[in-house]
Amino acid sequence: MLIELPNVWTILGNVILIPTAHLFLSWLSIKLPSKWFQAPTARQAPSSLSLYEKCFHIKKWKKLLPDAAPMFDGFSKKRLASTEETYLIQFVTECRRGQFSHWSQWCVISSFIVWNPWPACIVILLYSGLSNLPCILNLRYTELRIYKFLDKKKHT
Repeated sequence: MLIELPNVWTILGNVILIPTAHLFLSWLSIKLPSKWFQAPTARQAPSSLSLYEKCFHIKKWKKLLPDAAPMFDGFSKKRLASTEETYLIQFVTECRRGQFSHWSQWCVISSFIVWNPWPACIVILLYSGLSNLPCILNLRYTELRIYKFLDKKKHT
């Protein structure tokens, strides 16, 4: 603990700042320019889809994850609305935006250990990872699946 606060302030800081960080960074990510998240046009066919399916069993739990983007008038990534190439490319861009948002949340919330005593700092680190890693994995998996679909579509 680098910053020593009274217990009341530590608890209030966590209770107020953790949800605020999640919401603010989600909102901020949606407001950033889409061009920052566009994928390069040259890409390799995904070879790691089976890693997500076999090691992480992603198909079993990905439906349980929330999609907060529509709450901020962002792009919904809950399900595909079209198979048109322009829509799919936009979907990939939004998956990349979501990954940025969750990586940002993970980093910012992890930094809250500076005012949390032992073992609360471990709880903060666990919470930060467990609340963001599944979303990052799902967004990356979805991005790779769309690349695979686009590659198949291009070759048929």
